[in-house]
This record gives sequence, structure tokens and C-alpha cells, in this order.
Amino acid sequence: MLAAAMETAPAAIYVVRAGADSPVWANARARELGTAREDMPVVDGRPVVEVLDAALRTGRPETVCGPLGDAGGPAATLMVRPMRVHDGPGALLILESDDAATDTSLWPKVPDSVEQAQLSLLPPSLPLLPDLHLSGSYQRASAVEAAGGDWYDTVALGAGRVALVVGDAVGHGVPAAGAMSRLRGAMRSSALRDPSPAAVLAALDAFAAQMDDVEGASVFYGVLDAATGDLTYAAAGHPPPLVVGSDGATSYLRVPPRAPLGSLPDTPTAVSRHVLDQGATLVLFSNGAVSGPAPEAADALDRLSAIATAVLTAPGALETDRSDELATAIAEGVRSPEGWLDDVAVLVAHRREDTQEPLHLELVADPAALPGVRRRLGSWLAGLGMGEQDRVGVMVAVGEACANAAEHAYRGSEPGPMSVSAGVDVDGVLTVTVRDEGTWRPPNRDPGDRGRGLLIMRQLVDGVVLEEEEKGTTVVLTLRLRRSPEVDEERPPASSAATVSVDREGPRPVVRVSGAVDEFGAEQMRIRLLEASHGGTGRVELDLTGVSLFSSAAVRVVLAIARIGRDEGWRLVVHAPEGGITRHVLEISGLGGLVDLR
Repeated sequence: MLAAAMETAPAAIYVVRAGADSPVWANARARELGTAREDMPVVDGRPVVEVLDAALRTGRPETVCGPLGDAGGPAATLMVRPMRVHDGPGALLILESDDAATDTSLWPKVPDSVEQAQLSLLPPSLPLLPDLHLSGSYQRASAVEAAGGDWYDTVALGAGRVALVVGDAVGHGVPAAGAMSRLRGAMRSSALRDPSPAAVLAALDAFAAQMDDVEGASVFYGVLDAATGDLTYAAAGHPPPLVVGSDGATSYLRVPPRAPLGSLPDTPTAVSRHVLDQGATLVLFSNGAVSGPAPEAADALDRLSAIATAVLTAPGALETDRSDELATAIAEGVRSPEGWLDDVAVLVAHRREDTQEPLHLELVADPAALPGVRRRLGSWLAGLGMGEQDRVGVMVAVGEACANAAEHAYRGSEPGPMSVSAGVDVDGVLTVTVRDEGTWRPPNRDPGDRGRGLLIMRQLVDGVVLEEEEKGTTVVLTLRLRRSPEVDEERPPASSAATVSVDREGPRPVVRVSGAVDEFGAEQMRIRLLEASHGGTGRVELDLTGVSLFSSAAVRVVLAIARIGRDEGWRLVVHAPEGGITRHVLEISGLGGLVDLR
């Protein structure tokens, strides 16, 4: 997406309107430099604001190349291109330095960390399937200079299949993290087109042959059917995964030797097959897990087998509320007294011996029945291995659906029947259905503190479908289950320069947004849109006239609300001035077909 590319570009990019004291839009690099006119530096002895004013005055493009700063600094290029901004004269300003890191007083350096770079490129969550428990861990080498490009990933392929991947990019530090990122992206793209091991390895081989920093990387790639245990796999220069049986017996998969990626063009890929028994566990790992003082490779593999067996056979280790710790425990086990000598990535796939039966409750739609629903549903959800945050969210959403039925469905008559059903499909999609046989009453236009059940539900689950029938109402809630890693470090409270308010004076509510709509501002906008539309059941308009930055997160919010409106039979109206950058971002994002742009 153009907006996302501009936002994260290494050059400082400003969109300036003539006569304004600050830009109408600036990307992340520009905001670090400062958006006030006095914050803009000097290029080749000319202040940036002077070049900008000249371009605005003459209407002709300006380009300046030379040292950055008054005392001479890294070479820089300044480009100013006049353009229309909010129906008036303006300009696009791009300031790029050839060596931005040489002088932080001239060009602020983005805080950099090898660990942050690598952790940010690992998967933020793992699929949670009914037949399979996945656990992943990445531990950076204790010595910064030894930190490399080890990584793991999973890709849900549908029909209960999941791709399991562990790899090791050549090199150390941020360059290795970049190589890992490109390799992971190429893998995901290939797997979604054709997930077979032969096709993915061939694609990665061709990709690595064209990228110097990816050439020589090792990878193991397998596709596991969670229901049957059927595993097809291939590897390039990577150690074989470990299989730990339910009885603690261990063996390594047979992996035919093959050169690392890109090393030998047109190298054939041998695809192997294995059936993972119920109760067995597959342990994928990077080279760092078997590096260390052991003189022989067999000794290192034996050590890893012993550690994995001890972890997996420990009392309670495979219980659903502890299985997310398996990979970390194995990675901790291979740590030497001096720390991790190399990066260690571990991915664990445990095939469950028992699967959980669907839940079905037949109740009377009475408020007194709700505590019992919460207790039984909460226990059932815990058995799936859901994290506490997701579990509580589902329970609250289901509680709202049940409360609506208990309070409104049979108003004026004796409470009638209500049912709650919950189940998970092979791809880990949870579906909870709440049904009554009463009469649906749409919410009031301004219900105050009540009547916001749909709003709450839509904030807590992925999908909410309301089905009105001749006799009764059905609410269907869906959520794709996933296991997110625990975050130990405390994060500062989020803040945003955006202002979001709801104007209810007109015929329909209008959510007005101004300022820079970053990720946090986008979340505030989403909440206000859901609130103003009563959870998507009523029409609402979005006014973006005062927006100076419209991030990709904000685009996703507009898309989500537009889809809800489409499903409910109304169309979102968005006010964004023609010629402005916000209107441009919405148009290139393809939202014109889903919303009414005015």
C-alpha cells in the first residue's frame, strides 16, 4: 500500500499546504525531525524552508543536493514538487540522507536494537487448532555480535493443515534480521500459492539465488495435517526435527542431505513423509539449539533429545494451560552457563490425544441462568487452551448475547427457551451460537448506558451475525483462535495526537476525526464508530476533513466498519476533501466501492 510505504520510508516526507505553519501530513521519519518550520535542517547551505517557499512561490519543482547541516554532514538530497493540497497550492517535500546514521544532531537516528528488530519479525501469534498445540520461542545469542537470523513461523493452510517452518539466515545483527524477514515473506507467499514442500523449497531456492544476503540460508519446511498426523516435509541445509513419543521415546526424522538455499541452482528437493502419532510431539529447532561445547554432533543431538524429553514428560507439561511454555523451556534447557552461544529458535507441535466435544446448553432465558452459562462456558474455553484475555472476551460477548435474550426477547411474557452452543472447526475457528424464540427489538437511537450489546460483542470477537426469524433471534459469534506470546516488559500508555468525537445533532451520528490518526488514534476511531452505530446496526458518517495523517491502521478500521455496514444493509459515508492526502489514501486503498466518499 502506498500510504504504508510512505509512512515507513527512510526519507522524510512532508505534504505541505501554502501558508500553513505545519504540514498537513508527515511520515514517521519527518515527525522525528520535527514538523515545525524551524525544525527543518539545511541542505547545501540552503534552509529547507527557503527551498520550499521558492517552490510554492514559483510553482516549479526544486532539487538541492549537498551536505546536510551548516557545518557539513552526510550527503543529502532535497526534492520539492508543487501539488494541490485541500483544493489549494501546496507541495510534496522529500528529504533523504545518504548516511543518516553518521550525525544524530543533523538527522535523528531511529532507536535501534538487534533483538527488537528480530522479535518484531517473528509471528505475533500461533494458530490454536483443536487437534494440535503449537508453541514457539526465539532466544537471541547472549553476545550481540553472535546474534543471527534464526526464525520460526507457522501458516494456517485450511482443512486442518498447518505449515511448520524453522530457518537460519546467514550473518549477524540487523542485516541477518532483514534477510530473515525477506525469507519469511517469500515463504509465506509461496506457501499460500502452493503449500507443497517441493514447491515451497523450489521457490525459496530461486529467491535465495537472487538475493546475496539470503543465499546460504537453511530451512526446514513441513505441512502437518492436525487431524491425521500426516506430515510431508523437506529441508535445505537444516538439521532434522526431533520426534518425542507419548512414552518419551525419541527419534530424529530422516532428512536427505541438501545444499542450503541458493547454493546450487536447480538442486532437486526430496520430499519425505512421516505420521505423527496422537500424543507425540514434533520439535523443530535452529542450528543454535545444537551448537555448543559438545565435541561430536551426535552428542549435541543427544543432549537436545534428553532436554526435550525431560520438558515434555514433566508432570502437567502437556496440559492446555501450560503447553505454550514448551518451546521456551526447551530453549532454556540448551542454554550454557555462559548464555546462548548462538540464536535459538524452537517450534513445538504436540498432537493431542483427546479432542474436546462441542458444548450445548438448553436454558430458560432468565437473568438467573447467566452465572451458570459463564461457569460452564469458561471451563470449556479453558480446555481449548485459550489465553485468559481471549477467553474473558468471548465470555463477555456471549454474556451480552444471553443478557439480551433474557431481558428483551420475552418482554411482557414468561421467560422462554434459550440455547447456547459452542464448537471449534478443524482450522481453529470458534463459533458460539445463542438462540431464543422471542421477539427481536432494535436498539433505541441513543440508548445511554444500555442497549449496547452488539457494540460490545463486535469489539470482543471477530464476527457477529444477527439472524432474525419469524419466531426467535439467533446471534452467531465467531473468533479465530490463536495463541499470542506473553509480553513481560511494561509498555508506556498509548497516546495519540488525533481527536475523535461524536456529533449527534444531525439526522444521523457523525464521528469527527482531526489530527494525526496513528495506530492508537485508529483504535479510538473504531470504538467511536461502533458506539455511534450501536454496534453496526444503525447508519453513521465519518468526517475526516481535519485529518493530517491517515495511517494504514486507520484504513483498516474504515474497511472493517464498511463491511459491517454492508452486512447490516447500510453504507458508510466518509467525508474527505477532494485533492487531499486522506482522500487519496482512501481511493488507492480501493475503498471507493465500499463507502460513499464526499
